[in-house]
Amino acid sequence: MKIVVDADACPRAVLQICMSIGGKYKIPVWTVASFNHNIVSDHHVVVGSASQEADIKVINLTEPGDIIITQDWGLAAMVLGKSACCLSPSGREYRKDSIEFLLEERELKAKFRRGGGRTKGPSKRRREDDEWFKASLERIVTSQLLQ
Repeated sequence: MKIVVDADACPRAVLQICMSIGGKYKIPVWTVASFNHNIVSDHHVVVGSASQEADIKVINLTEPGDIIITQDWGLAAMVLGKSACCLSPSGREYRKDSIEFLLEERELKAKFRRGGGRTKGPSKRRREDDEWFKASLERIVTSQLLQ
């Protein structure tokens, strides 16, 4: 098992939590980001800045039982198909039984925006978000270790 972080848009606090929990349970933490990020990690993979390049690398690194951290619903759907666990930086666990709904919602919002509509962006990150993420990641790690 390893933790793989889609680090291009990942909050620094989430990266630190991943490193902390990875160290606590002796799980390697991999970070994948384009070349214009400065991330310190034992297993950092730098990719180019082409569209979806980091996502493709995350998919290629993913193996069954891994834990993937991403806010990209499309990437989440693909890693779930590889029997990996997937968690958003806000602590939301992506699940096979709900990912299709999220992808449909994403498509509807994109269509609305293409038609000139405006959608609300994410709210500002709070300390509670970090605590929720940490609790969710620890729960997933411990459940994976028990299997």
